[in-house]
Amino acid sequence: MTPAATTPAPASAAPAPATPVQDGRSTRWEAHRRARREELVQAALRAITQHGPGVGVDEIAAAAGTSKTALYRHFADKEQLYLAVADRVSRRILRDLAAAAAQHERPRAALGAVIATYLRLVEHDPDVYWFVTRGAGSVAATSAADPLAGLTQAVSAEFARAIARQLRAAGLEAGTAEPWAHGLVGMVRAAADHWMGTPVPEGGRRTPAAVLAEQLTALAWGGLSRAPVVTAPPSATPPLTTPPTDRPDRAAQHHLEETP
Repeated sequence: MTPAATTPAPASAAPAPATPVQDGRSTRWEAHRRARREELVQAALRAITQHGPGVGVDEIAAAAGTSKTALYRHFADKEQLYLAVADRVSRRILRDLAAAAAQHERPRAALGAVIATYLRLVEHDPDVYWFVTRGAGSVAATSAADPLAGLTQAVSAEFARAIARQLRAAGLEAGTAEPWAHGLVGMVRAAADHWMGTPVPEGGRRTPAAVLAEQLTALAWGGLSRAPVVTAPPSATPPLTTPPTDRPDRAAQHHLEETP
């Protein structure tokens, strides 16, 4: 009698890998660390405003109500703290510049609004501006990248898009938009540095931000040979002027003004 065939038992399936259980305490601790870093950056901004761009770590710790040792638990050194402050300031500048540009459809008006907004930010808190811009050189010398490169690139990209639209609307090649935009950003930043860094004569006053913004907008929009006379208050620095023979073709300039 032939024994009945035996069906082999099915091999047991390999157990599914266990899903790692996230430690709630670790998540809460990381969120706490991020929040505390933000608080320390805000304290650093207050200390800069109070003590100037040469503020020390001890003064920043005092503004935060903590010790320097506790501060270094969140930032490895002063350079890392500087980078966090520069990132906060850069994000604010980008937000405000984008909002200013979005309020205007005409390119020249948007350009003027962006320049005016930048100058107002600089004028509002010059110590923070100097802390970020003057510290960038020393940090870049020891780091792989310029800490302000992201800000420069983002602002330049916005300008490049606006310039490219204007060039295409005029039937011109838009390939020059990017280098022009970088040059424009460099010009505005250099002008702002000179504007804020030049001592004001006794009894005088600094050129108003609105006047300088219009001068720079006229220069950027028309170029040196087309910069029109900008009327400034009698007590302000005289605006940039051009010889009568170099006055722009007003009809051509009007066409550019009206191009969306």
